[in-house]
Amino acid sequence: MAVNIIDEKCKGCQKCLKACPFNAITMEGKLAVIGPSCTSCGACVDVCPFAAIEKTDEAVHTPNISSFHNVWVFAEQRDGKLMGVSIELLGEGRKLASEIGCELCAILCGENIDELAKELIAYGADKVYYANSPELKTYTTDGYTKVIYEAINKYKPEIVLLGATHIGRDLGPCLAVKCGTGLTADCTKLEIDPEDRKIKQTRPAFGGNLMATIVCPHHRPQMSTVRPGVMEKAVRDDSRKGEVIPLKTVFKAGDIRTEVLEIVKSTKEIVSLTDAEIIVSGGAGLGSAEGFKLIEALAKKLGATVGASRAAVDAGWIEHSHQVGQTGTTVKPKLYIACGISGAIQHLAGMQNSGYIVAINKNENAPIFEVADYGIVGDLYKVIPALMDALDQ
Repeated sequence: MAVNIIDEKCKGCQKCLKACPFNAITMEGKLAVIGPSCTSCGACVDVCPFAAIEKTDEAVHTPNISSFHNVWVFAEQRDGKLMGVSIELLGEGRKLASEIGCELCAILCGENIDELAKELIAYGADKVYYANSPELKTYTTDGYTKVIYEAINKYKPEIVLLGATHIGRDLGPCLAVKCGTGLTADCTKLEIDPEDRKIKQTRPAFGGNLMATIVCPHHRPQMSTVRPGVMEKAVRDDSRKGEVIPLKTVFKAGDIRTEVLEIVKSTKEIVSLTDAEIIVSGGAGLGSAEGFKLIEALAKKLGATVGASRAAVDAGWIEHSHQVGQTGTTVKPKLYIACGISGAIQHLAGMQNSGYIVAINKNENAPIFEVADYGIVGDLYKVIPALMDALDQ
């Protein structure tokens, strides 16, 4: 859509300037002029008393979308091991493929990872497109983008899903630009529109204050990055049969512009919130970093992982790797215990799908109690020791 001024009808009343929420209209003499920041919302059309502004359809150059088929999942692996989000995407991809009536495929890049192709079939892939090359042993933007883009061009998938990991967030935009399509980042929900079979991609927007559902009507493939820990993992079935399709991988000098000299892994303890079955999280209500000693003690007794709210991380009480929420990690444990966490919407967005939620807070009106299965109103410094005594007994 586009908004145009009909010069012959414009009287210079400036009502459109006041109505435009994006300040996209200026005056040149006595004529209104639409600027590049116009979003075609039509607010100016509604207020113009002289019918001097019109909304028109622009010609949209689209590919033949009927030639695109199947759901593809980027199977992210590191050191020859599939990332958990890849298995989650296969589970979600199977649901989407069943609704559309197409095949679920995985695309895998690496070196000497033939066994992973079999593993992907066991987890539900009907086909695995496999690029095996020394240049793909370690992830590089250029190498993976070249191989996967060429495969997309040749086989034309309708939907491409990637994990919203460090690699997926780098790879996804590069593929989308080369394919001339859109990308919805950090999705928390995917579903098929029953009317036109397009994928509806839902993600948090405006700081997590609302959820936006996005569609890609004119371009293919439809691409999404999906938050780890949000979708149900596929169930493994080693009796499944599938097809492994090798991809041609030829790299010329200059195709890969970076060289990985060394991979230095963190010497700190790695926090795996995504895979944790029990999480005990602390928030601003702890009052200080010392409060996390109590959180750690309860977590140790339960065999749990320690989490935190953004407020606790921002205060410097604990590292960001422990942060649960929209700007941290999205989690889905069997049990989530929130201690001294008020329940800001950004935090709730990252943990509200947990199996059971227990909240401990002095404020009986704290938003966290709205999503909690069990709520304890009280001082966490009295409640948690009482819980640990009960566990000992």
